[in-house]
Amino acid sequence: MNPIIDGILVMEGNYSNNGKDKGGLTHWGITEAVARAHGYSGSMQDLSRIEAYAILESDYWIKPGFEHIAQISYPISFELCDAAVNIGTHYPCTWLQRWLNVFNREEKKYNNIKVDGRIGPQTLAALEHFLSWRGKEGESTLVKALNCSQGAWYLDITEKRKENEEFIYGWIKNRIT
Repeated sequence: MNPIIDGILVMEGNYSNNGKDKGGLTHWGITEAVARAHGYSGSMQDLSRIEAYAILESDYWIKPGFEHIAQISYPISFELCDAAVNIGTHYPCTWLQRWLNVFNREEKKYNNIKVDGRIGPQTLAALEHFLSWRGKEGESTLVKALNCSQGAWYLDITEKRKENEEFIYGWIKNRIT
């Protein structure tokens, strides 16, 4: 079992049917649209933890490449996966790439990487170089930087959609550490 997915299931476990939520019916952090895309046809209230785990692992852990990040940094992989479950995988991946590029001291430590939202060999190599250079302090600073991007994302979408005011306090309280 993956403790990151288990942690997300604990945090996201409740069934939600809030009309202000753009995601619609949600259970275990899985929206109805995502569940249906995986062939689930039952009531969202009945989506099992085992089914949700499989979806989370597939869509928000393996497909974006966070399992490779976990081999380098568990805290960074958790931060990316948690954000991805809440907002999708693309933006957390680009945040990582952007932060690695700007933390690079004008390409003096490693080559800048393309910001394409895909975790591949260049992103993994840049992360390894960054962490070998900056160590544990760099790891915690990168997690803070990713949290800054996530918080700015929530502020932006809430300013653009008033209904998100229902959720932003909880997003910041529970997701920005």
